[in-house]
Amino acid sequence: MPDSFDATRPLRRNALPLANVLVALIIGQICLHSTMAGIRMAAPLWVLRQSHTEWAVGVLIGLFAAAPIVLALQAGRLADRHGYHRPLYVAVSLTVVGGAFAVLATLFAAPFDFILLCGAAIFSGAGANYGLIAIQRTAGRSAVDATELKRVFSWLGLAPALANVAGPVLAGVLIDLAGFRVAFAALMLLPLLGLWWARRVPVETPPPRPPRPLAQSSWDLLRTPGMRRLLAVNWLVSASWDVHTFVIPILGHERGFSASAIGIVLGVFAGAVALVRFAIPALAHRLRESQVLVGAMLLTGAVFAVYPLVQSPLTMCACAVVLGLALGSVQPMIMSTLHQLTPPDRHGEAIALRSMTINFSSAVMPLAFGVAGAALGAASLFWVMGALVAVGSVQARRLGATLGTVR
Repeated sequence: MPDSFDATRPLRRNALPLANVLVALIIGQICLHSTMAGIRMAAPLWVLRQSHTEWAVGVLIGLFAAAPIVLALQAGRLADRHGYHRPLYVAVSLTVVGGAFAVLATLFAAPFDFILLCGAAIFSGAGANYGLIAIQRTAGRSAVDATELKRVFSWLGLAPALANVAGPVLAGVLIDLAGFRVAFAALMLLPLLGLWWARRVPVETPPPRPPRPLAQSSWDLLRTPGMRRLLAVNWLVSASWDVHTFVIPILGHERGFSASAIGIVLGVFAGAVALVRFAIPALAHRLRESQVLVGAMLLTGAVFAVYPLVQSPLTMCACAVVLGLALGSVQPMIMSTLHQLTPPDRHGEAIALRSMTINFSSAVMPLAFGVAGAALGAASLFWVMGALVAVGSVQARRLGATLGTVR
């Protein structure tokens, strides 16, 4: 059983080595997110092979983001009250139930298989998000200053990137070797590994505190100086990421690129994201959050202006590298800023608000992109989004002034 610490103080490394805590948090997130990502890849394949419509696939994919929107604030409050371990048990339970629904879906014919897979999407999406909020809150409390916050969230940012590879690859290999049922069963068991690693994370002992006034709600956090500005910047960056993922296959198809060439462009982008997150810990003491955010947003706007003009896979890969370096640097800065702006006893709720904006964007924006792309053309999406994110850099600059007043 790990040592117990007062929740009013950071989980300082003299109590437990920071590296041990961070490794446990990263593995915990990889286990949860891999299950969700694997089901998100395999479930649509099952649906299509069972002759369901493409509309059904769209509904299924949307449900992975729907539950986190509804449950995020509850997850944040639970993390603020009980620390890491209780929310993690809830997250693992939800994710395992989601995997069980997926396994059961392989035993039934239409329409029951689709209904069960919808349940798998809802539960695994909710579980991954529940765990993410608790993990990010605990990671922030493990840092002792702003420099360490940037380092911690840079390392933690590698977890979803690794999980988005591990989950689908594991699912795909097992589907080919042993079928969908075995693949879903393996994904169902994966989150249990995170529970074993959770022993390395200190157990918080929350201090007694008076009940929150009835008039106070999570939305009151939006009145925190800089919070709305931070969420706006975060939304612009998240939407830029979604635009890139959405438009690159369309542009590649229009230019006659092969599927492997399009995949390489997206893979190069992901590699650049991982590279910059490996680099930030070594440079964290030289970086200021607002400066990185402003630079990243201006660079994103510039890349989006050029992207539709390039005609070869090689130049598109060059754009992908620059964009990956820009967007990959943002998440550690956003999380570091969020932890400095908000009260320590409400970090979980603040992370939940951020999670809600991201998941809402991921659920709604692809539909908006599709409508706009059909009306204006795929290239115009890059130009419109590039203009928005460049103008939004003004808010990032003002966010730096706000952050300077709270340090």
